[in-house]
Amino acid sequence: MNEQEIVELLRKENEEFKKLSEEHRNLDGLLAEIDHKRYLSAEEEVERKRIQKLKLLRKDRMAEMIREYKKI
Repeated sequence: MNEQEIVELLRKENEEFKKLSEEHRNLDGLLAEIDHKRYLSAEEEVERKRIQKLKLLRKDRMAEMIREYKKI
């Protein structure tokens, strides 16, 4: 089973993974909105960094869950 198949399986069968995946996608959309602006205020820069960190935390947890699944 390749990684994409594992991701699809976890999205269907694991509520935590599904939630993390949705949050990651939503954060990606927020980041795209911010990045679409020509110039960012200091507050927007801070918010951009905060969103990036949240997005990375979710991605790391999903990767950990994929690794755990591969061990089975």
